[in-house]
Amino acid sequence: MAHSNRDPTTSRHVAVIGAGAAGLVTARELRREGHSVVVLERGSQIGGVWTYTSQVEPDPLSLDPTRPVVHSSVYKSLRTNIPRECMGFTDFPFAARPHDGSRDPRRHPGHSEVLAYLRDFAKEFDVEEMIRFETEVVRAEPAADEENRGKWRVESRSSDGAADEIYDAVVVCNGHYTEPRHAHIAGIHSWPGKQIHSHNYRVPDPFKDQVLAQGSHHYTEACGLVKSLVSSLNSWMVFFLFPLQIVIVIGSSASGVDISRDIAKVAKEVHVSSKSTSPDTYEMLPGYDNLWLHPVIETARKDGSVVFQNGKTVYADTIMHCTGYKYYFPFLDTKGEVTVDDNRVEPLYKHVFPPALAPGLSFIGLPWQITPFPMFELQSKWVAAVLSGRVSLPSQGEMMEDTKAFYNKLEASGIPKRYTHLMPDDSQFEYDNWLADQCDYPRIEKWREEMFYIGFKRIYAQSATYRDNWDDDHLIVEAYDDFVKFMSSYPELLPLLKT
Repeated sequence: MAHSNRDPTTSRHVAVIGAGAAGLVTARELRREGHSVVVLERGSQIGGVWTYTSQVEPDPLSLDPTRPVVHSSVYKSLRTNIPRECMGFTDFPFAARPHDGSRDPRRHPGHSEVLAYLRDFAKEFDVEEMIRFETEVVRAEPAADEENRGKWRVESRSSDGAADEIYDAVVVCNGHYTEPRHAHIAGIHSWPGKQIHSHNYRVPDPFKDQVLAQGSHHYTEACGLVKSLVSSLNSWMVFFLFPLQIVIVIGSSASGVDISRDIAKVAKEVHVSSKSTSPDTYEMLPGYDNLWLHPVIETARKDGSVVFQNGKTVYADTIMHCTGYKYYFPFLDTKGEVTVDDNRVEPLYKHVFPPALAPGLSFIGLPWQITPFPMFELQSKWVAAVLSGRVSLPSQGEMMEDTKAFYNKLEASGIPKRYTHLMPDDSQFEYDNWLADQCDYPRIEKWREEMFYIGFKRIYAQSATYRDNWDDDHLIVEAYDDFVKFMSSYPELLPLLKT
């Protein structure tokens, strides 16, 4: 454990980039530790990825670097894939509010309830007074002049004009659900159908009776059928007569599961391509008669067909890429000290501090497949304590040595770079508890840990129903018993916890 002094020794002026869940709790922890905090948020409200908008980008694959970027990736039907009890911050329960008709009381609530919870959090801790909304960070870099050596220069722009400011430290909380990753498919450039990334998916409506691409297999098939029935019809009328949409969804993680089922309600067929299945997989998914699971795509052809590794051929109209996102920091200039290589942000000590730039630069929220809010909270407690001097980091050399050892361990285990920030099995809670120990803060509750594991297994065992059927009520009781201890701080929640 790092050396810890009981009292803070230094108050620093800190810029937090982003006002999503990570930025909000980071701002709170920094101020609690005695720092001066400015949160720079390019949007007009808090919430980050949890802020739903029907707006999508004009480039459906989000490949055009000059495109206007939409920062939300939330689709309308999205509900949390982990239970609310284990999702909330450790000292501000994400309790249901059944007596408030405007709130979603479900155990796996929709995105609007998560946003409402974050607004409650921001209000409770007066976070918004630290936020500059509609302020885009265009550059953050180590200050070059001698007077500000060791500090950070942050350039931003807003409706009030441009700003060029000096901070003691920068904490990056800009999330990682904006810059899409795409599947690499042989022959895709000559395939005539449409492609879209889930970043630009909102509702399934466009996938019923959608205009077919002229020259595609289904266009020719539909025109031939209509003309044979009613020769007087113009071929363009097939657009409105036949719900012929056949969609391929690439990816079987959370968004792939949700979106494939969303689209299956309106499309003729949906075929899910998963790299997690055996090469000969071909099965109808439960609860649907038009939803099939396949292995990876082998090739796409110019006649509109797509061939899977199992030998099956599907003539598809649209390919939906539910293939995740890239870490992306276009504003950050570290002079090469921090890079992103195959989706590894490197080098980072414990996924947070770049050894050569610590503690002036830190990142919150890079790990994935986790319970995010508690981890954000613990990471930000650590950063705040390090910046104040209450907790000490190892030397630069020791941090680099530890980081290289971690990377070498991944490589020896055959784990690709792109999974560096993935925390499977027990690793996330080992990491959370390590962070808690650094800050002399209580470790993650056993009920929270067990609830996550049970919930995660439930996703794979009953992917269509896990949000509304569960068998861990005893853990819910433990959680709410635990929540009561915070009610002296938040008395308005107490009646809810007793219902």
